[in-house]
Amino acid sequence: MARRRNAGPRTGGARTSGTRRYNHSVPDATTILDKLEAHGAPIGFDELAPLLEVSGERASRALRRNLQKMAAAGRLLINRKGEFCLPAKIGVTVGVVSAHPDGFGFLIPEEGDTDIFLPFQEMRQLLDGDRVAVRVTGSSRGKPVGNVVEILKRAKLTAVGHYRREHGVGFVVEAGRSPHHFIVPNHHRAGANPGELVKVEIIEYPSAQAEAQGKVIKVLGAPGDPGLITDVAIEQYELPDAFPEAVIKQANAFGAEVREADKQESREDLRDLPLITIDGADARDFDDAVYAEPAGEGWRLLVAIADVSHYVRPDSPLDAEAIERGTSVYFPDRVLPMLPESLSNGLCSLRPEVDRLCMVCDMKVAPTGRVTRSRFYRGVMRSAARMTYEQVDEIHRGVPPIRDKYSRIIPQIDHLYGVFESLLSARRSRGALELDLPEVRVEMGEGGDIERIVPRTRTDAHRLIEECMIAANVEAGRFLGRERLASLYRVHDEPDIDRFENLRNLLQELGFKVPDQARTDSKQLNRILAEIADRPDFAVLTVAVLRSLSQAVYQPDNIGHFGLGLSTYAHFTSPIRRYPDLLVHRAIGHWVDRRKPGAFRYDNADMERLGKTCSTLERRAEEAARHVESRYKCAYMQDRVGEVFAGTVTGVTHFGLFVMIDELFIDGLVHVTSLANDYYHAEHGGLRLTGERTGTSYGLGDSVQVRVVRVDVDEAKIDFALVDDATERRDEGRSGRSRRRRRKQG
Repeated sequence: MARRRNAGPRTGGARTSGTRRYNHSVPDATTILDKLEAHGAPIGFDELAPLLEVSGERASRALRRNLQKMAAAGRLLINRKGEFCLPAKIGVTVGVVSAHPDGFGFLIPEEGDTDIFLPFQEMRQLLDGDRVAVRVTGSSRGKPVGNVVEILKRAKLTAVGHYRREHGVGFVVEAGRSPHHFIVPNHHRAGANPGELVKVEIIEYPSAQAEAQGKVIKVLGAPGDPGLITDVAIEQYELPDAFPEAVIKQANAFGAEVREADKQESREDLRDLPLITIDGADARDFDDAVYAEPAGEGWRLLVAIADVSHYVRPDSPLDAEAIERGTSVYFPDRVLPMLPESLSNGLCSLRPEVDRLCMVCDMKVAPTGRVTRSRFYRGVMRSAARMTYEQVDEIHRGVPPIRDKYSRIIPQIDHLYGVFESLLSARRSRGALELDLPEVRVEMGEGGDIERIVPRTRTDAHRLIEECMIAANVEAGRFLGRERLASLYRVHDEPDIDRFENLRNLLQELGFKVPDQARTDSKQLNRILAEIADRPDFAVLTVAVLRSLSQAVYQPDNIGHFGLGLSTYAHFTSPIRRYPDLLVHRAIGHWVDRRKPGAFRYDNADMERLGKTCSTLERRAEEAARHVESRYKCAYMQDRVGEVFAGTVTGVTHFGLFVMIDELFIDGLVHVTSLANDYYHAEHGGLRLTGERTGTSYGLGDSVQVRVVRVDVDEAKIDFALVDDATERRDEGRSGRSRRRRRKQG
């Protein structure tokens, strides 16, 4: 399959500044901004250069490049006279465009200000994800309204959508959020037929006067084909799905076994300790192993993590590729790993009965769950067993056959559960949010068809590993702060005021008192979650709580983790699949190897840039995974049109009810036009939909029976109709005959 690249700029791992390095003196971005601030007015290049004491052809060229980079980044703007301006001085806001399928959009500001509404006429020239500068010109329904001052950076080079022809004109309707069409001249259609999914290269971006233009560079296939779902997502989200030859060559050069010389380099030998890996049954790479033993009144807990930093060095082909990917991406039918399989599924994977290099967080855990002492070191280990969550849970519950099979490590598992119970007690004391949302697993058959969709069940074995990993991540964050090493923290800010107020209004409509402190104190919010835990609509309300929260990101400035109730947190435990973890390992490894702090190749500016890159790539991976899962769910439901399921109302709007099928956690819409003949109105803050004439009412959390009436895989939409006993008896014979006819024809 062809190599795909992210349209965004590459971000190297080596230390850089906001400017390219030159032998001659070139002012950096901070100096330039300070000078513009002091000047107090827009200024042209010929006037600015002397103020910055820049002269000579080479220095002038370098300064121009710096100014262009700063303009592209939105740190300054260039007006129609070619003068350089500070955005704040001319009243513009820089951010990213979020498009709506109905043609309007919003600017999501980079500095966390209120979203700015972009009307249709402004959105004509923009694509979803474009980075732009906007000036607020008014307001509408309490939202500021803006117009575009400058397009700083286009979000994409390609687009995926359906090829169509009308009145002899070919065009592609982009899939997803964008309302744009791309005009495709006939000589650029590449043999595409109307209705087919295609990938186009954008050859002209939209303007206020004209549609965008593109040329078909790949015909993906017929819409609705389940086999195309992941392929389309890979193209649409521009996910790299093949490794360059240089990257494969470097990964393969390490061999299949750990070299003897690598085991000796100042590593502690842990091969006699029965460390075990505990993962899902379908896991392919194992990057963490655990061990516990009694120590005084508490325990000694070891969390050993694959030492990926030993193999993936800065500025290497492997490192450049890992930066571009940022994270592994998991789909039901495949994985796009951050590192080649010879490392991710081979040399770095902590397989049983083979030697592996590791980085260890060695902790002393008190009975209260507090970690009283910890240290980090490089080690060499030999996993005693590859365990699944189900096996560990059965051992803990005393199931005889599995206990007999693993009798040699039962004491180790018992100690781990002792540590877990203490860590869980500490978690509850600090008020970490308990947001166990319902999840499903899409299981694929050998032929690529969807075999079934089953709920993911979480046991104490899952939570055991989760708490051990959190403990190690906390200690990593504390270590980095104590040693003042530039690195990335995993931070989670308190909820946004507006979103919290929306949640508050919802819960108060249901009769729950929500104190002001719940926005800044996770303990208070967790108490509310405990109060609603027994309600039938608990899952719905939990989603509402989740939506009120800020998004967790990576950054070098530690502001704590609201959701976990922690003042310090860093991602240390998954360097095989997350680049921020690899950076944390490099920082800790720099200290462990006794190198001078000043010699560390990264500084805060590097980490700031890498943190933004990793956060963006993480969101891309999550969106792609949700895109695929939602369409696989629809593909699964295509053969169930006409069938009736039990469901729960998860959302109420003026146009209908959103309902989730209880056994499958699959959502669909009951449109208001399918309800009994009446005028329906949303009431009580959007909690109920009530008929004007009949008084029939449907509310959040209500249990209902729904029939599947329509499925659209491409748009990931399912339409339901409510059924009652009378309707069911009348329609069951007809729907049963229809199902039998479809199966006979199939």
